[in-house]
Parts: sequence; structure tokens; C-alpha cells
Amino acid sequence: MPDYNEFLARIFEILKPVAKQGIILNEESELVTELCLTSLQVMELIEQIEDHFDMSIPLNILPDIRTVHDLALQLEKLSS
Repeated sequence: MPDYNEFLARIFEILKPVAKQGIILNEESELVTELCLTSLQVMELIEQIEDHFDMSIPLNILPDIRTVHDLALQLEKLSS
């Protein structure tokens, strides 16, 4: 079972090519407001995570996810 740090590493790996130049990714990076992800990009992020970890992420948790930390934390909860 993956842990928080594994989820975090994968999220950073996926976001690195998408993040605008000059933005430093960290756990407090906000997906929409700071990284300027569109709703389509958020869904692609979710899809890549689902595929990589072979898990299903319910869409009803998305409103609770604002930062990279929030996402990694929710993934950890779902995997336990």
C-alpha cells in the first residue's frame, strides 16, 4: 500500500511538466489558484494517479482538495 510520501512524489512528478516556469512545487501549492490548473487538467491528474496506483478516486472528494497536500492526504485515506 502506498503511503503519503509515495503519493506526494507521484503528484509532483505529474505536475512538474504542467507547472508554469518559475513556480516552485511544494505541499502547499494550490492546484487551481497557484498552478492555474483547468478542470480538465485536474481530471487528467486524477486519472494518471488512478492508473499509476490502480485505485479509484471518487469525484465527491474533489471539492475538499485545494493543495497538493490535500490531494496526497485524501489519497492516503482512500488507500487505507
